Amino acid sequence: MPRRSYDQYCAVARALDAIGDRWTLLIVRELLGGSRRYTDLHADLPGVSTDMLASRLKGMERDGLVTRRRLAPPGAASVYELTDRGRSLLPALTALADWGAPALDEKCPTDAVRAHWFAVPLLARLTRHFADDGVGVVDIALDEGEFHVVLGGDGPGYADGPAEHPDIRLRMDTATCADLAHDRLSLAEGIASGRIEAGGSPATGPRGDAG
Repeated sequence: MPRRSYDQYCAVARALDAIGDRWTLLIVRELLGGSRRYTDLHADLPGVSTDMLASRLKGMERDGLVTRRRLAPPGAASVYELTDRGRSLLPALTALADWGAPALDEKCPTDAVRAHWFAVPLLARLTRHFADDGVGVVDIALDEGEFHVVLGGDGPGYADGPAEHPDIRLRMDTATCADLAHDRLSLAEGIASGRIEAGGSPATGPRGDAG
């Protein structure tokens, strides 16, 4: 598929040349969680066709956003991962999540949901909350699944599944997670009201002023 361009000498236009196509930023969202196989990407991008996903990944490789590498045996599969340029899109996705948050009122019956889709907006909120507590890894458990966010060290970032050694574990329902992720509920308020169960570190307890 030939590359499309706005043919405008403008930074916004150049950015949209690379990431403005449908599904591209959602692929970035998935790969911010780490290396993924094609089948895993397809499973967590409900609605995308196999041809479209393959085309987008090829274009993202061409534009230097994604690389593909072969796993060593016995894996013998290829995985996709973001380049540094691809990972640098995290602030843009965070801003988009903030902008789109008012549209997350009632979940429609046809809406798909994956637990880790809340990771991007949660990174900023939890980083702010735990700024002075030395918390680096937070597990988030929802009915739909579990993921963890990395706030320090090599972060920020996230990955599917529980962390091996999280500093804190948070359990909540999807509606509560949406409220927390989009600043409709602070972590302290969620814990105090019982909407959020927290364990694993005393740092969650006394932070009554957190946002």
